[in-house]
Amino acid sequence: MSDDQEQEKINANTIESLEGESPVTEAVGSSVQGELASKTEECKALNDKYLRLAAEFENYKRLTQRDQREQIRFGNEQLLKELLPVVDNMERAIKAARTNGGDSALVQGVELTLKQLSGILSKFGVQAIETVGQEFDPSTHQAVSYGPSNDVPSNKVLNEFQKGYRLHDRILRAAMVSVSSGPAHPSEHDSTTH
Repeated sequence: MSDDQEQEKINANTIESLEGESPVTEAVGSSVQGELASKTEECKALNDKYLRLAAEFENYKRLTQRDQREQIRFGNEQLLKELLPVVDNMERAIKAARTNGGDSALVQGVELTLKQLSGILSKFGVQAIETVGQEFDPSTHQAVSYGPSNDVPSNKVLNEFQKGYRLHDRILRAAMVSVSSGPAHPSEHDSTTH
């Protein structure tokens, strides 16, 4: 055998022994596989965490925008509430002047001022709540009395003592009203005496 052939045989045997899995290469391969699986799980966990944080941030952003819109829409609520007694007093003054036969320029001036103030309140979203003849609604009406009426059906508003107002879709002040209990029924005592 020549030296070249002998060298090729040694190289072939070396390659075969290297290609065969030895306990060392098996251990290295399984640790690499384990580390790869560990890193894959870690990557999935981080991706899930990122997606949750992104969703939470979108929710936070949406809530913040809604809060800003609400603040803009209702930011002047307290000021508008403070103006309502002024409107009430102007309406009372006009009613008293009309009752006493007054139709002077002063009364007309107060009426014009009230009209202007009402226009401003309306511009900012304040509307009066309908009451007389309406069905009693505890969310918009505050009942201060309850009594019989032959003209107004049961559970309907009889009189309005103080106007109620709404700011957009929120109650600014509930209307103070009296509510009908329906027609008055004569008592049994009265019917037996006739």
